[in-house]
This record gives sequence, C-alpha cells and structure tokens, in this order.
Amino acid sequence: MDEHTSPLLPLHGGEDSIHRSKSFHTQIKSIFTLKNLCVLLGPLLCTIICLSVKLEGPSPTTSRNMLGVLAWVFAWWLTEAVPMPITSMSPLFLFPIFGIAAADDVAHSYMDDVISLVLGSFILALAVEHYNIHRRLAFNITLLFCGDPLNPQLLLLGICATTAFVSMWLHNVAAAVMMMPVATGILQRLPSGSGESTVITKFCKAVVLGVIYSAAIGGMSTLTGTGVNLILVGMWKSYFPEADPISFNTWFYFGFPMAVLLFFALWVILCVIYCPRGSGDVLSAYLDKAHLKRELELLGPMAFAEKMVLAVFSMLIVLWMTRSITDDIPGWGALFNDRVGDGTVSVMMATLLFIIPNKKQVGEKLMDWNKCKKLPWNIVLLLGAGFAIADGVRTSGLADELSKTLQFLAHVPYLAVAPTICLISGGITEFTSNNATTTLLIPLLIQIAQTINVHPLLLMIPGSIGAQFAFLLPTGTASNIVGFTTGHIDIVDMLKTGLPLKIVGTVVLSVLMPTLGVLVFVKNKEIPF
Repeated sequence: MDEHTSPLLPLHGGEDSIHRSKSFHTQIKSIFTLKNLCVLLGPLLCTIICLSVKLEGPSPTTSRNMLGVLAWVFAWWLTEAVPMPITSMSPLFLFPIFGIAAADDVAHSYMDDVISLVLGSFILALAVEHYNIHRRLAFNITLLFCGDPLNPQLLLLGICATTAFVSMWLHNVAAAVMMMPVATGILQRLPSGSGESTVITKFCKAVVLGVIYSAAIGGMSTLTGTGVNLILVGMWKSYFPEADPISFNTWFYFGFPMAVLLFFALWVILCVIYCPRGSGDVLSAYLDKAHLKRELELLGPMAFAEKMVLAVFSMLIVLWMTRSITDDIPGWGALFNDRVGDGTVSVMMATLLFIIPNKKQVGEKLMDWNKCKKLPWNIVLLLGAGFAIADGVRTSGLADELSKTLQFLAHVPYLAVAPTICLISGGITEFTSNNATTTLLIPLLIQIAQTINVHPLLLMIPGSIGAQFAFLLPTGTASNIVGFTTGHIDIVDMLKTGLPLKIVGTVVLSVLMPTLGVLVFVKNKEIPF
C-alpha cells in the first residue's frame, strides 16, 4: 500500500466501535434502572388486572377497571417512581380513559370545602412560621416546665406538650419540622462522650421521640391536624351527603379526650424507658432556664405583625369551634342557613393576612403571594386524589367486591370490631402512607358497616385513627423521618417506644369508640343507609 494512500477503515475504528458498544450498553442499563422499572410496574399491574381479573356485580367491567387503576396509582405511590404530587393527579386522566368517571366529576374531587380548609390553614401556618411565632410559643411554654432544680421528666412533658399543642392547629409534619430545631437546640447544650453520656443519650432519645410522637398525637385531636382526618371528613360527605357533616367542633369533642389519654401514655412510657431516677442531677449542670431565656431574648419583643397573625389564628380557632356547637345550641353558622363550612372560615381568615399591613414597610401586608410559594401542594393534591379514588371505588361498584375480603368482621363481636379494624389499619400504615391507608380502607369499611348494620362512623373512625398509629418504623410517616435524621434515635428506639404506645392507642380507641364515640357521632342519629 502506498504510504499516501488512505486506509479503507479508520486506524482507530476498533476503539470507536468499543466506545459505541459501551455507550449502547450504558443506555440499555439506564433504561432498565429500578426506578424506570417501577414506573412500568403501575401500568403493567393495571394491564394484568384488566385482562385477567373477573369480578361480579352490576358493573363488572367498571369495577375491574377501577381495581386496575387502583393498583396503578398505589404502585406509584408506594415506590415513588413518579413524584407523589404527579401520581396524585393521575386519576384526572386515568378515570376518564378507563370509563370510571367523567373528567368534570373527577376534577370536582380536587376542590371542595375540605380542600379549601386545607389551603387556608396552610397559608396561616406559613404566616406563623414566617414570623417565628411557633418558636416564641415553644420557648414560653417550655420555660414553664423547666423547674429549678431541673426535673427532666417535667421538661420532657413541656417539650411534648408544646409540640402537641402546635400540631393541633398545624399539620403534624409541619409541627414536627418546626419543633425539632427547638428541641435539638436545647439538646445541643448537652456534652457527648463523657462518663455521664448514658443518661444524656437516653434523654436525647426521649426528647426526639417525644417530639415526633407528640406531633402525631396532637394532630389526631383536631380536624386540621392531619390529612387523614380531612380524608375521613371528605369521604363521609361524599358517601353520605344527606347526613350531618363532621364539623371541627364535633371532631374535637371526641379527638381531644382521646389525644390527651394517648399523650400522657406517651409521656409515662418515655419517662420509664429513658428518664430514670437521678437523671436530673446529671442534666441540671447543662440545662437551665437561663439558656431558654437567652434563646427567647434573641427573638426580641413581639412586633405588631406577630400580634396580628396570632390574633387572626386565634379568631380562626374560635370561629371553627362555634360555627356549630350542639344540636340544641346552634352556632353562628345558623345565621347563614348552615351554608358556611369550615373551609369558608379558613379561607376568609387567610384572606385577612393579605389585607392587614405588617407595619414594617409602607404598603407591605402580613402576607404576600411570594411567601406562599412554600404551600405544600403535594398534600393538597394527595387529598384530592384520595377523594377521587373514594368516589371511584364507590361508584364503580368495586367497594362491594373488595368488602367481601373483610366479611369476617361480620362475625366479630361488636366490642371487638374497633380494635380489630385499628390493628389492621395500624399494620398497613407502617408500610405505606397514612393517607393512602385511609383512602384504601374507608370505602371498604363503609360496605362492612352496611353488611353488619352498624353506623359507618363506628368503623370509619377506628380505621382512620388506626392509620395514624405509624409508630414503629421511620418510613411510617414523614414525622418519623424528621426525628430519625437527627441521629439521636434508631429503629430499636422506635420499636421500644412505639409498640407499647400502639397497644395503648388500640385499647383507648376500643374503649372510647363504643362510649364517647357513640355519644358524639351516633346519638339520636339514624344509620344513613
């Protein structure tokens, strides 16, 4: 070959070929990643169900399609292959495509009075967070419990009580996120690696566990404390539109006494396991009122804006609790022919924040839309998806078919129904979200209630509250993850505390549901079937 003659193939063709081959294999591997396989899992399960499952009933095809869509949505929720907010919007296109419901009907599930209540509450929560009102409140209340000399059990009670109180009015995850820095800030004064580290380590565990569990318990006591309660109310309204709605006040009559019992059970469990006698002598050298007072002084005096936000929030609570008082004593809602809902009040009070000036800068209001960019739309969309799924399960006839799997409850003694449901719900919620567990179980429990001829709330409430007993694993709820990431606790600590708390919760609910629950929710009310 002449030295000036060009070769027929490039001299480095072999290397280019190898590079292209490696690139091809890399692309193939990227396609078959676990996350992408999980994305395919949803439609794959749906296809298998639609092709192979045969159901009975008046609408077998619609029921089968609903079951397939349910598998699709829950597969994406459980694996988080697709972001949860996007998965929460999937019923908007899946239901019409599979002939389950019209597009307009599905869209209505994503905006009703319950969703309005959530949006208004979250805007108020953002205002509280923006002006550091939660920190000021936490320090003031905790100071009341920090005795001299230091009593660690009493200080733990103060931290837990503050968290539970904040969680009553904010979402429990938000309460845990807000209170954890306050709690860990107190713990930062404690040394590590000393001869007394065992006592200190145990107290740190008690504080972190107290915050995450108190946030969950506080959220149970009010309608707005957690998304599960709102899902329950929304489904009750959807299934029984003619029945009396569950108001903020009605839920409080039952939820607050239950939460108080659970709260003190939590405190006793933490004190027994993590705060032995003599721990106060060790901790008093590092924790005192002076530290808390210095933290409070750094916040400065309360400004006009803080006072106004606190006033608006307080007014909201008063309006919620007096809109409908009892059957014999009508609340102020009767002045408007009961057309006003809790969501109406929530949005109205949130609107005031955009009108009242903050007196910091000319023309600046307490809130503006830029401050609302942190609105947790993922929770709003998740609630909407829950309502849409509940409607789809009901209207498609799937609830009738799925309820057959829980027919054994018809043979369970009446007094054992609540604990049985609570245990089933509490077991499922450790492996999936509280909201997803509630969304799945409540339609089935309604069918079971109809079968055994009891008031549906006597089954729905244990199911929804049991879904909030996610006390054993870090993945049970976002609040648990908040505590787990501090590094002070591990799974063993959660099991030691969460298991007895879960047992106590089941017992408390089993006692209160057929007594106080009947008095609050069922007295003088016919079964709405």
